[in-house]
Amino acid sequence: MVLTAIATSIVLSLGAQATSQVPAPTVSAATAAASAGSTSNGTSVLPVLGDSSDDVVRLQQAMVARGFTLKGGVDGEFSTRTQTTLRNMQKAVGLRVTGIVDEPTARFLGLIVVQRLTPTTLPKAGDQGEAVWSVQQALINNGVTVKGGADGSFGLATTVALATFQSRKGLPVTKSLDHATAFALGLVDTAPAPVVVPAAKPAAAKPAAVPAAPVVVAQQNAQPVVAAPVASVVAPTQLDPNALPSRGQRSDAVRLVQQTLINNGVEVKGGADGVFGVATSIALGNFQSSRGLNPSQALDFPTAQALGLIPSLESLGIPQIKVFPVQGRCSFTNTWQEARGSRRHEGVDIIAPKGNLVYAVVDGTITKVYRNASLTGNGVRLTTSDGTYFFFAHFDTIAEGINEGTVVKAGQILGTIGATGNTETPHLHFEVHPRGGAAIDPTPVVAAVNACHITEPRPQP
Repeated sequence: MVLTAIATSIVLSLGAQATSQVPAPTVSAATAAASAGSTSNGTSVLPVLGDSSDDVVRLQQAMVARGFTLKGGVDGEFSTRTQTTLRNMQKAVGLRVTGIVDEPTARFLGLIVVQRLTPTTLPKAGDQGEAVWSVQQALINNGVTVKGGADGSFGLATTVALATFQSRKGLPVTKSLDHATAFALGLVDTAPAPVVVPAAKPAAAKPAAVPAAPVVVAQQNAQPVVAAPVASVVAPTQLDPNALPSRGQRSDAVRLVQQTLINNGVEVKGGADGVFGVATSIALGNFQSSRGLNPSQALDFPTAQALGLIPSLESLGIPQIKVFPVQGRCSFTNTWQEARGSRRHEGVDIIAPKGNLVYAVVDGTITKVYRNASLTGNGVRLTTSDGTYFFFAHFDTIAEGINEGTVVKAGQILGTIGATGNTETPHLHFEVHPRGGAAIDPTPVVAAVNACHITEPRPQP
């Protein structure tokens, strides 16, 4: 299914094209109401500081699922710690740092209800606005990655995502939002009208191929006969590592998660119903506790790997690390190939307080040390025997004894988090270069060993 695309996206190098910036979609009156506190259907509210509700749980789960650490875990309480994580997330992804679940933040986290569309005016390639955002968010809710997220612009990423969804559902792959696809996404309330084919004359009758869509055959003096469709729904067998299901979603991907939990002996109250609610969160937490994983109650990268729902890095030929590079608490999100002025981002930024420890991720040799460099600031390059190297930047201090030629062990302290070089925010910029070549997306590499929740310093080798 999408595994080839997954592998390709993970090993993108310098030539990869970054998501372009587009104008924000037009905000309707309904959406404006949502940003004020109530979603457009009036059934849910955007949580505010001090709230305690399922809406807060959805907010917390959405942030955790996107790689941000929430001190104390998901508890449904919109406390100052939840607000702190919200601020960190807004800053990391380029949103206005308000600490409030405003409309752009709710869109990014998928907390605004998708609007129903009018079948006669479905959006098409090149369109921008609210209707396009609804299509993109519906695709994401169904476990399909839309590169660049729900940005309200119907471009190539949306076309590719529609084709992926159509292929999974056994629909004609039109790469456009036709009525059948809109109905399957839950964007329109009425099924597409069946195609009416006049009956052939007896003399000219030939065996006809059975079409994929339901067909009504008109016959004289008889009621219409509906031919059964032959297309079947193809359920996913693995998930896209960059689009793991999160709280509040309904999709075949969620059903796969639930069934896999059940197959691993974990009870999911209500069974595999395809709805990511409280029962699924509790089941995930129970599985995580049984495997010694961080009990986030969200489907994070390590949990998905433990369940066998995503391919291992080894199977994709991606370097693995033994130790997470930063002492918690910390947070990170995927910003691979995002614009950084005239450059593209080739690493992952792990946000942490100044002074937190930075660790060697593998056994290897320090092959370069940077001191007060214009972009890097203070940092190091750590190289393994096959030429693979890991680039660390923006240290506050480099640990004593770390010089070019120093042999280090995984977990050894290399320095401390800082904001030296071309940055103002304390964080670690971390890159992965397999066999000394171009950088690859390092997000799944660090996510596989995510330890942002561990605050105690590591014992030194």
